[in-house]
Amino acid sequence: MAEVVRNIQVKLNVPESRHSDVDQTFEEFRQAAQHVADYGWSDDPDHLIKAKNKLHKATYTEVREKTNLQASLVQSARNLAADALSNCKDLLEDDKNTSKPEFRGTVIVYNGRTITYNDDHVTLATTGDRVTAEYVLPHDDEDTPFEEYWNEDDWEKKEATLHKRDGEYYLHVAIEKEVEPVTDEQTENGVVLGVDLNVDGYVAVTSTGVYLGNADELNHKRDEYERRRGNLEQTGTRSAHLTIQSIGDKLAEWSRHRLHDVSNGIVREAVENDCTHIAFERLTWIWTRISNASKFQQWAFREVQRQVEYKAEEHGIEVETVAPQYTSQRCSHGECGFTHEDNRDSDEFECLKCGKELHADYNAARNVAWRLVQNWLKSGSGRATSQLALKSGTVNANGDFNASA
Repeated sequence: MAEVVRNIQVKLNVPESRHSDVDQTFEEFRQAAQHVADYGWSDDPDHLIKAKNKLHKATYTEVREKTNLQASLVQSARNLAADALSNCKDLLEDDKNTSKPEFRGTVIVYNGRTITYNDDHVTLATTGDRVTAEYVLPHDDEDTPFEEYWNEDDWEKKEATLHKRDGEYYLHVAIEKEVEPVTDEQTENGVVLGVDLNVDGYVAVTSTGVYLGNADELNHKRDEYERRRGNLEQTGTRSAHLTIQSIGDKLAEWSRHRLHDVSNGIVREAVENDCTHIAFERLTWIWTRISNASKFQQWAFREVQRQVEYKAEEHGIEVETVAPQYTSQRCSHGECGFTHEDNRDSDEFECLKCGKELHADYNAARNVAWRLVQNWLKSGSGRATSQLALKSGTVNANGDFNASA
């Protein structure tokens, strides 16, 4: 079995009478981590100490004497410092500049011995007695990580870090799920779902003919925000600045919600068609085809791919990218493959050679999937039986169509 890990941030309602205990624990945890970092640090990578066992032997007793932290929290502080020292050692060995880790923020790392999760609250170890803090969950958790992971039995809550921002306490929880890894047989006989991303019309179109998301709606919301921001910037007041930040946050939240609908649809289509891979156009190349894509649209493309990658992982589906050249101009019908810029006219595609008519974005999505299969064949990866997921079936690299059962 393979492990998939997600991170969820949940706000905590810490009783005001216990704030001092939690805040004192922040400070003593910081001191403990700093003590370990001070001991292990050297600007010479040969003398810098990153091994946890060596750091433990050298610092554990003194930290226990100087703080009120229980043993498990001392070990967590040591691990935090050891990880920071390890990063420093890697940089120094690569002849890159770095400096001794300095712990200034408010953070406590909790493990199974120092945190207990309950249905509506959590208990946390502190320098005093344990603190009981209720979760502050969203009123509507539809299409949020809380709906997907928080109360699902197959996701297990593991290590967490506690943070304090603007007087509020937030717990960042790592949740874990075991999934079946992709087998060698599945990899060798992969079925690819191709995805075409767009700045107009639909956000994404799959090689199975599914159209997802309204790109025009996203762009319209962004344009509205830009107009309001421009007017507020001319005002120049502090209130106007706060309003800009507020409406910007709301736009980002609204946009991510819409893009989650898109990514969920892509992964759902891959699962329903027994796909082992999802193929996207490579974003570093895609801007040569969509030269008028705004920064917002580029962000949306990256966000869709990011979401699909972590959601597909839960189903053992891999995500790969291909070069996008000519995917919008090539005919994807059968063995045709005729490529010409006049094949496409806006959202219509009609092959000048074979006469096949398709929606242009659907044709491009088929080509994206086809390109990944061709890459496999050219690389000699052994995936000779790999196929493209299309409407009502699959087609192999030779153009042979297999209808769905």
